[in-house]
Parts: sequence; structure tokens; C-alpha cells
Amino acid sequence: MTRTGDAPDLGGTRVAVVNWRDPWHPDAGGAERYAWAMARGLASHGAAVCFVTARAPGQARREHRDGIEFVRTGGRFTVYPRVLGWLLAHRRSFHAVLDCQNGIPFFSPLVLPPSTPVLCVMHHVHSVQWDMHFPAWVARAGRLLEGPVARRVYRRHGCVAVSPSTVAAMRARLRWAGDIYVIPNGAPAPDRRSAPSGGEPPRQGGGAVPQTISWVGRLVAHKRPELILPVAERLRALGIGVDVVGRGPARPSLAGQVRAAGLAGAVRLRGFLPEAEKTALVAGSLLHLNTSQGEGWGLCVLEAAALGVPTVAFDVAG
Repeated sequence: MTRTGDAPDLGGTRVAVVNWRDPWHPDAGGAERYAWAMARGLASHGAAVCFVTARAPGQARREHRDGIEFVRTGGRFTVYPRVLGWLLAHRRSFHAVLDCQNGIPFFSPLVLPPSTPVLCVMHHVHSVQWDMHFPAWVARAGRLLEGPVARRVYRRHGCVAVSPSTVAAMRARLRWAGDIYVIPNGAPAPDRRSAPSGGEPPRQGGGAVPQTISWVGRLVAHKRPELILPVAERLRALGIGVDVVGRGPARPSLAGQVRAAGLAGAVRLRGFLPEAEKTALVAGSLLHLNTSQGEGWGLCVLEAAALGVPTVAFDVAG
């Protein structure tokens, strides 16, 4: 590898990025955007990048995007053994592997030559979240894999964490002893062509300025979107509504709770929005809410801040 100015030349370097989903998976979130940004960054410097991930219904098993090869195999749980098997079959094909941990990593060092560098990427520690998503025995197994097993498998490999709070949780809760490098998350500068000019909220049909609060994120248990309901109920009398942007398995439950509380007009479930529409909606909000139980470093908070919209969140990690 040589350098041209400040940019590394990775020509001839073959890198695998393994992540449980890609950005086009129906359940994709910030972790997928992060992995995709890493893949594109490596490819822009000349590396041959292979993105190995799960396959959602309708997705191609193999394709190329922006010069990056995609290999998709397995589902929500089977992606881990199937990706591990694929890495075993291609164990001498890569100069380095970026192993993204979303609850548990892929344990790629177990099947790769000892000389192949593996970098574990950690967004946040999931230990207290396992019980929110799985039965007790699965939660115990998840904590075992995330903690003692991962700690031992990656003890000779470096790890990247996205924030000091993630490092603190890794040291205290996972007893991670290996090297950890902090590379903070960032957000691209907002496209001001899609955001309101001058910081003014968007107007609808030339009418009054809308009074809204936004909530952006994946609709999953640990994000706790249901906590916005009492907020919406209190603010409804002031003519302020809540726009929920995102998709995920908790959407049907949230929609049912909204109907049961009689808040269909006050809480608007927008679903997934294209980037320009999401930017305009958040930019027009009085506030952005984050009800998550814990984050490594929430991208939605960064994006709202880039638009000049403050976030109200719980005092939790990340």
C-alpha cells in the first residue's frame, strides 16, 4: 500500500465487510449506513470490497453497487453460520476483514488464517437489551456470545468503537481487554435544497407554519417508540403533533396503541421516507425526540443537530 498525498492507495487490497444487513434490507438502520460508508470509503481508495450480509426476500444473492460486490446469504439468525461458512470457503481471498458486531459478531477469526487482520466494529453493548427481544434462554446465550466468547475470540484483534460511552460499556460490562480505537460517528452535511431555507419550517399549501415534533429511528423494542404517546396526548391540546419516521417490527404494535389511545390525528406514522423528505420533515420540527434505551451514538440526533433542531432524549449511554 502506498500513499498519494494524504489519501492511502489501497489498490490490490481485498477487503470483506461483514454485517448482518445491507442498507437496502427492509430492517436496515444506522449500523447498515455505517457499514456501507466504510465499504464505499475503502473502495474509493482502490480496495476491492466484498460486502457479505443477509438476504431479505426479493434481494439478489449477488450484485454490484458502486463497484462493491454483494454476497447475500441467510436470514435473521442463519446469516451468522452461513456467512462464517462462506468466509471459511474464501478464507484466503482477503487481506483484511471488517467484522461488524450487532449484538454478536460473526466470529470470523475462527475460520480465517491467523495472519489475516480482523477489525471488530462495535456500535453499542446490547447486554441489557437481549431480554427485550428474546426469551430468557436466548437472552442468556446472546450475553454469553457477546461477552465472554467474543472477548476471547477477538483478544488478539483490534476493535473500533463509535463513542467513549461504548468503550466504557465494553470495558465494564463485557470486560473487553483488547485494543479499542474510538472513531466517532459523523453525519453528512444536509442537502439544503431539500431543507427549508433560513431555518424556517416548511409550509403546507401556503397555510400556517406546522407545529410538529419528530421521532426518527427503527421501530424496535429498545427504541421504545411507545413513550411518545403520552407526550402526544399532552401536546394535542396545543395543536402540536408527532411525526414518526421509520419502519420495523414494532410498527403494528405502535399503530394499535395509537388507535387505542385515540391519537390517530396526533401521531402520524410516516414509515420510511426518502432522504430529502425526511430532511424536510425534521428541519420543520420544533424538536426531535429520542426515546431509545441506549445508543452507541445515534445518527438521528446528529442529523437533527445538523439541521439546527435540538433533540430531547433520555440520559442514557450514547
